[in-house]
Amino acid sequence: MVARKKKRKAPAVREEQAAYGANGNGMHHPLRFIDLFCGIGGFRYAFEKTGAKCVFSSDWDKYSQITYEANFDHKPAGDIHAVTVESIPPHDILCGGFPCQPFSLAGVSKKNSLGRKHGFDDVKQGNLFFEIERILAYHKPAAFVLENVKNLRGHDKGNTFKVIYETLTKKLGYQVYYQVIDAIGLVPQHRERIFLVGFKTPRYFEFPKFPAKGPRLVSILEKEVPAKYTLTPNLWEYLQNYAKKHQAAGNGFGFGKVDGSMTSRTLSARYHKDGSEILIDQGAGRIPRRLTPRECARLMGYPESHKIPVSDTQAYRQFGNSVVMPVVAKIAEEVVAALSRPPNYTPDLILSLAERKVRLQLPVHHKNVVYPIKRKAKAS
Repeated sequence: MVARKKKRKAPAVREEQAAYGANGNGMHHPLRFIDLFCGIGGFRYAFEKTGAKCVFSSDWDKYSQITYEANFDHKPAGDIHAVTVESIPPHDILCGGFPCQPFSLAGVSKKNSLGRKHGFDDVKQGNLFFEIERILAYHKPAAFVLENVKNLRGHDKGNTFKVIYETLTKKLGYQVYYQVIDAIGLVPQHRERIFLVGFKTPRYFEFPKFPAKGPRLVSILEKEVPAKYTLTPNLWEYLQNYAKKHQAAGNGFGFGKVDGSMTSRTLSARYHKDGSEILIDQGAGRIPRRLTPRECARLMGYPESHKIPVSDTQAYRQFGNSVVMPVVAKIAEEVVAALSRPPNYTPDLILSLAERKVRLQLPVHHKNVVYPIKRKAKAS
């Protein structure tokens, strides 16, 4: 009997198969992700730290594109509405911090005062979630990570979040976890954001635990700051009078003056206007100052190597709209870990080798137990 020769596969096919499923779960190794509404790259920094590879990014803002390209040597695609799903490369993870202004408390309040629509009715930004839906439906990535403001859950009496959640779960078939996380355990800033993590195949996942207390502002402040960041006397007087007016009316509006021993309020995209939410105390008798763009970068957890090639005004907008990178990095680690495990993994049934070693080394203490025996007296 003559043995048949096995047909050799083409090199390209062998390379593709070697890459595909290398982690044992039918996904590429390294994992590939796309960076939607990428801003200045907070998600990209976070997921690249896990070893994942970015295969596509997009953002409509030309100044964000400049900063992104300066740091990653790649210019993002423009408006996602104009991008066909077929042109987006296959990927394992979809990342997106879709614009929050249509859902934030401040954004809704402002739009109401101007008679403008908000939420999904915001024509410019509110319907961008449905672009995410469009891409998920076509590519069916193994996982996604989405970020938005805390108020997303309460917007329109909870109806907005209900639409998002049911679209992701019932319509697209993802298992979804969500949690509001305050970044204050990792950076000196009170910043609450909601994160949604989804898996196409149900998987065990837990959001990482964050410290209740973190660093103070002194850890991000520069020692020498140019005079231009100190408020003008007129602006400082205006902010003080504005705060007094609202305080007298029983409102909580006003500036937030802090020193190095404290933490700050949330940095917003409007910081360039007056810096009122985070003013750095420069000592008695001195007018406070704004944060510098580099201090904003540190406040958001960006590396020192992060380039800031735009004006201060644009830099403030970019950091105010960004994610806190270390928070996303912790979540990215857990998402990648979940994808590396078998879908039916349950932590209660698996004991790690390290834990087994610890248990085997524990001393066993024996205690002798004496049981008294009572005997009947002999009959005389």
